Amino acid sequence: MPFSTSKFLFLFLPLVLLIYFYTKNRYRNIILLIASLIFYTIGEKGLVAVMIASTLIDYKCGHLIESGKKKLGLYLSIFTNLGVLFFFKYFNFGADNLESILGYFSLDTSSFKTLPEIILPLGISFYVFQTMSYSIDVYYGKVKASRNLINFATYVTFFPQLVAGPIVRYQDIQTYLTNRTVNYNDVAIGLERFIIGLAKKVIIANQCAILADSVFDSSISNLSTIHAWLGIIAYTLQIYFDFSGYSDMAIGLGRVFGFRIVENFNYPYISKSIQDFWRRWHISLSTWFRDYLYIPLGGNRKRRYRTYFNLFIVFFVTGLWHGAAWNFVVWGLFHGFFLILERLYLNKVFKHIWSPLLHLYSLMVVILGWVLFRANNFNDAKMFYNKLFLYTEGNLSSNEYINYFGINNEIYFAMVLGVIFSIPIFNLFNKFQVSNSSLYFKHSFLIILFIISLSYVASDSYNPFIYFRF
Repeated sequence: MPFSTSKFLFLFLPLVLLIYFYTKNRYRNIILLIASLIFYTIGEKGLVAVMIASTLIDYKCGHLIESGKKKLGLYLSIFTNLGVLFFFKYFNFGADNLESILGYFSLDTSSFKTLPEIILPLGISFYVFQTMSYSIDVYYGKVKASRNLINFATYVTFFPQLVAGPIVRYQDIQTYLTNRTVNYNDVAIGLERFIIGLAKKVIIANQCAILADSVFDSSISNLSTIHAWLGIIAYTLQIYFDFSGYSDMAIGLGRVFGFRIVENFNYPYISKSIQDFWRRWHISLSTWFRDYLYIPLGGNRKRRYRTYFNLFIVFFVTGLWHGAAWNFVVWGLFHGFFLILERLYLNKVFKHIWSPLLHLYSLMVVILGWVLFRANNFNDAKMFYNKLFLYTEGNLSSNEYINYFGINNEIYFAMVLGVIFSIPIFNLFNKFQVSNSSLYFKHSFLIILFIISLSYVASDSYNPFIYFRF
């Protein structure tokens, strides 16, 4: 159930908030757990059992680790979580690749035709990483194993960040699970953050998605160079405002319920290097891989070439985490290549380069990488790159392009807003002294923004959900 739907905004969320705030503190985790299970079951039905099983196994693994069976508990958690993730997310991917290899050698592949199509449970990559980090932290003594199943299950299933992150670590939220208060200021700040996230999603991301999806799902041979660039720029804005919008809504709802959820984005498109980009983009994932994969592999503590190998592994896995397809893997390695290049040589050169040029470099690498991320396959990506760099007017007239891709002033306006709000413009407002008039303006702006957002939701405008791959 996406947050930007009438069912969530007008029925589910108000009902949960009403029950939650009229419930005594000691029962509120039960309310959140029931609400979260209902939230997930509405969309995923029986696949909720996968999440419940993952929760129960890691809850018991924590106890095994603390009882002295440390390696048994840790290995059971890791192998179970990765086994579940690989089965549901990568079984079909692996079978398709094996079939292709056998077919290349003219071997019999008829048995592959009878293999079932495994359905990917929504958000599985997020909650598997959450529970696995819990077991690892218990193993290394960073947290105590939870002795309250309701509290632990609430942590795993908490619906605001369940399907699109941020990836929350138990050590960051355990205090709020047992002792939290909700006051007017928290509710006000949380709702403000939720409104901003909703607006990012429905006013900017969804409008950019109309153009991006039309361009990438059309026949690439029809594209002109100009429209290819418009399409990838639209997708660049769509994925940022969609993903950061969901994170804002999750952080905002968490604050309303009394939780402080970690930040997940910090204006990544103002980065001046790819290293800087990954400090700002999907922060909860990049820090997860840093702490639970890169550092255990040796990080940068060993010889230089071992460090580069570690980075290669991390970005291979990062790409695979995002989707079960080779274009995602190549996208991850593409970013890893530039990270290694910066460590080897470019960081020294960057010290002597004009800052705006560094920003342009970073932005171009990210934008070109998004082609691999969004393209339906490698062949489409290759053709798209040709369109970007080998000028062509395409096969359609100007009017046909407008009709074919649904381009209108509303989409252009959304893209302009996307460019403006990709920079930390809100930080400028925070520097001004707070006064009654400025607060009045701020609250009026948020109310208008919320009304406009609701109008998009109520009209059933284009509202893609891009997290089904994750």
